[in-house]
Amino acid sequence: MADLPVHTIVFEILTRVPVKDLGRSKSVCKQWYALLSIQDFVRIHCSRSLVSSNQRVLLIDDLTCSVHPIIFQSNDYGPRSIVTFPFHHQNNDVSILSHLNGLLCVCLNHTYELLLWNPTTTAFKHLSTPDSHGFYINNLDAIGLYVDADDDYKVLHIKRRSGVLGVYVYSREVDSWRNIPFITRQEYLSPHFNWSAGTFCGGTLYFTVCECWIGGTNVVICFDVNSEQFKEISFPPVPSTGMVQGVLVNVKNELHMFASTGMFEMTIDLWTLQGDYWIKVLSCPPIPPISLSLWCDITHYVTNGNWFVMTKLGKLFTIEMDMKPFECFYPVTWFRGFKGAVFVETIVSPSI
Repeated sequence: MADLPVHTIVFEILTRVPVKDLGRSKSVCKQWYALLSIQDFVRIHCSRSLVSSNQRVLLIDDLTCSVHPIIFQSNDYGPRSIVTFPFHHQNNDVSILSHLNGLLCVCLNHTYELLLWNPTTTAFKHLSTPDSHGFYINNLDAIGLYVDADDDYKVLHIKRRSGVLGVYVYSREVDSWRNIPFITRQEYLSPHFNWSAGTFCGGTLYFTVCECWIGGTNVVICFDVNSEQFKEISFPPVPSTGMVQGVLVNVKNELHMFASTGMFEMTIDLWTLQGDYWIKVLSCPPIPPISLSLWCDITHYVTNGNWFVMTKLGKLFTIEMDMKPFECFYPVTWFRGFKGAVFVETIVSPSI
């Protein structure tokens, strides 16, 4: 360490400083301000921030937006801090569509506009343009947030409009949208198919595409973020006699799917993707009958070797997992009732 330049030592120390202390560090001197603003610093600081202690839960209801720490000892949320949206909205009509490295892609429901927002730094960026890019319609569109090999944060926007599919990519680096080709089966353009938000894992964005009725077709669409090529792979071989909900999650850069099936009793299986094929990791016993409204409200979390089935009302079940702990909270369905996300506090900016 004694042989290292002072600049290198300062760099290494500051990349380990908590996010909320970096604001004060920027005001120390011009050299530190410049250092903390370069992309290499942001990238390395982000990689060192992606730990469980920096995870937060953001919840939005009709009256408040709040951020909670996660208490791993009790597997619960800690005391909330009220967050004020830094952008114009109406009655908290903000939906969170995707999140990555502390950035959230959100939609203003009253205007359909897309934004990138870092709730830790409060910085945000409007993505909508006068030529109709960056407007999101619920139940028709799909969004995926990713970072490519050049460290450029991008948004993939899949639009379905009157049986016509349009696919667009927003680049943070050049601050603009462009169209890319995507040819898929015509039936997937129907509103009878539900497209999930994209899950970024290992250089690929993954979307589940599920038919809206019992016994329908379920597939996974893969988007290679560097070649910008799409392909389709099969769904895990789950029963199709009841409701099917497959939710994707990136666990330590390996793609997993929590597949919930059933009608009056629900069975949940955990699968992992190896190549283009799904391998079952575990099955849980059937969950006792619960109301349909509660079934649709479920959020699963994985942490510390246990699997928690939770709703906005609290924890429903704890399932012990006979496998290596994941050591983080992983939300594996979207929040319902309360809108929200689990995110990591970083200094990643929504704009350059």
